[in-house]
Amino acid sequence: MAHLPLSGLLVVALEQAVAAPFCSSRLADAGARVIKIERAEGDFARAYDDYAGGESSYFVWLNRGKESLVLDIKQPEDSALLGRLLARADVFIQNLAPGAAARAGFGSAALRERHPRLITVDISGYGDAGEYASMKAYDLLVQAESGLASVTGRPEGPGRVGVSVADVGCGMYAHAAVLEALIQRGITGQGTAIAVSLFDALADWMAVPLITFEGTGSAPARIGLAHPSICPYGAFALADGALVLISIQNEREWRNFCAGVIGDAALPGRPGFESNVIRVRNREVVDAAVAARFAVMTREQASSALAAAGTAFGFVNDVAGLAAHPALRRVRVEAAGASVAYAAPPALLDGEVRPLGKVPELGEHSGPIRHEFRT
Repeated sequence: MAHLPLSGLLVVALEQAVAAPFCSSRLADAGARVIKIERAEGDFARAYDDYAGGESSYFVWLNRGKESLVLDIKQPEDSALLGRLLARADVFIQNLAPGAAARAGFGSAALRERHPRLITVDISGYGDAGEYASMKAYDLLVQAESGLASVTGRPEGPGRVGVSVADVGCGMYAHAAVLEALIQRGITGQGTAIAVSLFDALADWMAVPLITFEGTGSAPARIGLAHPSICPYGAFALADGALVLISIQNEREWRNFCAGVIGDAALPGRPGFESNVIRVRNREVVDAAVAARFAVMTREQASSALAAAGTAFGFVNDVAGLAAHPALRRVRVEAAGASVAYAAPPALLDGEVRPLGKVPELGEHSGPIRHEFRT
């Protein structure tokens, strides 16, 4: 692998849980030196579970390639050490409770006044203004507050997206903003104060439901494994118990699907089936016609017919299906003597995945870092 693009950069991360560690782990993947500041008891994500060879699955996923330094920043000696780290740092990331970093003397405004080239990243639940600014915010709470849960699940009631999308989305936005700030600093010589919240991340993802509500007066309904704006686009049971999910994107695809899969080329001309807008309003009848055809087909028969018709399709897998999926790429990461395999980073760079660093044990690098930054 060639020289990594962020080699030589120092990132100091006063972080815990998911959102900030997601951001800093991706910077570490690209070659940045990431020093993770932990309390004596450690990032509480270390104790979420023990599924990764005895370690936490969350922690192993989000803390590869970092150094762990245990500090108590309420103690003058440790606070001074953090100050010395930040004097040399390129990026400072923190997701402490609202106002905690500033009360400890490490607010972004004060830091950037002392260190104009420093890029600061404040990750919060709801931003730093308004009545929600002081609210504790965890992923499921933000899924609920943002309205995401209201458009997720089946008609019977709202549902949680099964992974921590508020945290991950916020971490992704923070990562992108840091890269932009590094480019800008290369031009101007000045750092940037970045603020990203979990709520804003999901509010951005909720743009279409919000526009729909404000344009029509009605929010998209919860319809399980189906699409509120396109029909047919959803999951249908096959004769052998599998669930096939199809997606019709335009009228040409609909005509080809009717002729090649349903076996009724005249169906698109019948009342209730003529266009997507009409089909959405007539969803129950349209879906019933599609379901009747799939109910007598096996997985192999459906795959063959759908591929021949040029219809986009997939099968509804469980996690066991993901584990055995032919498209799944994996990487292996070392953690506390265990070797843990999980999904590889999505981006291939010149056809390769970068090797990922070891997951640190709590305080593993405290001694060497204290010595290195003693003055």
